[in-house]
Amino acid sequence: MTSPSHRRLLKEASELASHPSPHFTAHPVSDSNLYDWHFTLAGPPPPSPYAGGIYHGRIVLPPTYPLRPPSFRFLTPSGRFEVNREICLSISGHHEETWQPAWGIRTALLALRSFMDADAKGQVGGLDVDVGVRRQYAAESRRWVCDVCEGGRSNEEVLMEWREVCRAKGVEVEEDEVQGTTPEKTEAGPEREPEDTNAKTNTIASAETTTSHQESESMPSRDAAPQRVEAQVPVPSAPAEVAAPAPAPAPTRTTPVQTTTTTTTTSRPTISDAPWLDRAILGVLVALAFMIVRRLAKSEEF
Repeated sequence: MTSPSHRRLLKEASELASHPSPHFTAHPVSDSNLYDWHFTLAGPPPPSPYAGGIYHGRIVLPPTYPLRPPSFRFLTPSGRFEVNREICLSISGHHEETWQPAWGIRTALLALRSFMDADAKGQVGGLDVDVGVRRQYAAESRRWVCDVCEGGRSNEEVLMEWREVCRAKGVEVEEDEVQGTTPEKTEAGPEREPEDTNAKTNTIASAETTTSHQESESMPSRDAAPQRVEAQVPVPSAPAEVAAPAPAPAPTRTTPVQTTTTTTTTSRPTISDAPWLDRAILGVLVALAFMIVRRLAKSEEF
């Protein structure tokens, strides 16, 4: 009798084939072992140093999946993750406490694509190398060939053929996705602030659920564009793919300092001062008249 884990994996494989994403493809290495998968994943879009890169990796699922999380490792050099070593992410076996059975392989790959742009911060299996080296690896990754699967085809050939399948299913594939962006043609953009991978993880599941509902309603007209692991879960939600997606610092505005010029003016008598002025003038005139009369009187006496 088929176990619940087998039924779940068969369902996920069928869903990935019926509702494909142009950003990645994944499948069991053999029909006899549903717990060992390989994936081919397009790098995040520009200005990411992984833009234009196509990476190959392995997913190992435990017999109790989806109650326990899968583990991931990259087989293609990327400058972000060590080659052929299990990586520590909130969606991997290193953090069983954050895994949720509602997530799946599609959700995990969306998250993985988004996590590539996050800072390694000393995580297990993570690397911090120069951006130029990452761009070089991205260019070389397109020609990389897996010696276990894909029949000797390069990563680029695998993904290009898969995107033709996406078109046949009614999924829109943008032209720049087909051509790819090589590191030589990618201009370096402003550095991004490190993204909180745990926050992304907590948003992916809802993105996955929303995407699945939209795809089932709109197919074959169009594939719900996989969002970066940045939605809200149960989650991983951009992958910010979709995550994003990450917040840019608000521009600082400088308020011009206004200089207030104080002008000193000579106060002038107002209308209310006029009565007092008139009285003063009248007083002066009376005093002068009194003095004149007094002098005239004295001169007559002599």
